[in-house]
Amino acid sequence: MKTRPYKLAAIVAICIIAGGILALGYTALFSPGVKDGSGSRSGGFLPNLGKVKAHLYFTNQDGQSLKAEERSLVRHDNAVEHARSIVDALIEGPRSELLPTLPPETRVLSLYVTEDGIAFVDFDRIIREKHPGSTLSELFTVFSVVNSISLNVPEVEAAKILIEGREVKTLAGHIDIRLPLRADILMIK
Repeated sequence: MKTRPYKLAAIVAICIIAGGILALGYTALFSPGVKDGSGSRSGGFLPNLGKVKAHLYFTNQDGQSLKAEERSLVRHDNAVEHARSIVDALIEGPRSELLPTLPPETRVLSLYVTEDGIAFVDFDRIIREKHPGSTLSELFTVFSVVNSISLNVPEVEAAKILIEGREVKTLAGHIDIRLPLRADILMIK
């Protein structure tokens, strides 16, 4: 009869272990995954959240203003992921006659949104090294990012560009980006 408490303890231990395994499996199945070094998500299962329309701002054909290109993007459940998908789409470039505003080799190192609605977008140094450098081109690059995020993500009121985790005075020597910038609809035609 003394073996009975050991049997009960073994059954309880097996149940606890099995429950833990089931919980871990459930978490892995429905979690959004972990960001890998490239910033993309891997692993896990994301429920189909559908699509959302976004207006991405690229340089128009005559190179004198920004113009919206409507794009259908995967709907995300939070502002950071939504803003990240918008910036990734800007890096991919336009799918129409519009001109790109970011070098295609550019990578986003991180992106976060503060509680007061400021999106911080941290790019690698390629955005600076491969930038064409004119004042107008720099203006379009900066406001392509700022307008695309601010006008499509309701939680974002302004955006700030960082390069490799650091605040910089300008992107290519002309436009002051030390402070967060609000969308400028006067740049859009």
